[in-house]
Amino acid sequence: MSPRSLTARAQDLLPRAFHAYVAGLGRSLVSGDQLVYPASPGHPLPAEGRHDFDFLHGRWRVRNVRLKERLAGCEEWEHFEARQQCGPVLGGVGNMDEFVTDWSGGYRGMTLRLYDPLQRQWSLYWANNLQGLLEPPVIGRFENGVGTFHGRDRHKGREVWVRFRWHEIQPDSAHWEQAFSPDRGGHWETNWHMYLSREAA
Repeated sequence: MSPRSLTARAQDLLPRAFHAYVAGLGRSLVSGDQLVYPASPGHPLPAEGRHDFDFLHGRWRVRNVRLKERLAGCEEWEHFEARQQCGPVLGGVGNMDEFVTDWSGGYRGMTLRLYDPLQRQWSLYWANNLQGLLEPPVIGRFENGVGTFHGRDRHKGREVWVRFRWHEIQPDSAHWEQAFSPDRGGHWETNWHMYLSREAA
């Protein structure tokens, strides 16, 4: 499937009303005790960040290294391969990818990334075929070539802080990692690495 057909599928999956709903989720995080990253005069931001994730457009092979048990003192990692395809949505203000692997009986995932030009930050939403729900977003931005995004979720009934990092970004490769913190950022445990290699056209 080409990035063009992926975009068409994204538009079918995400009708206009849903686009507006999802885009509003990131801004709604100012309520409660969710993490937010507002623009601040004391922290100058790039004038434009909507192209930060353009490097992901296209098709990728993904080498996964995933911790078997999270926040349990586990040191055993599992390795598996996947394919990923990414394309722009909403005229380039976001993108969406599909993640496909035979791991765990046939796992499918999807990431929706939306850029808020007012706050100059990204909201990243993950969904998979096991739950069929958009998970709470992680929110952040790129600085000095590294994208760092934070959010909150629940793991086995307890609240955890979640961190995504995109780094080591090259034209044909990139590295993503996920970490959980059970103590509000005091300690972080990295539990998943993805090493992406671009497929030949």
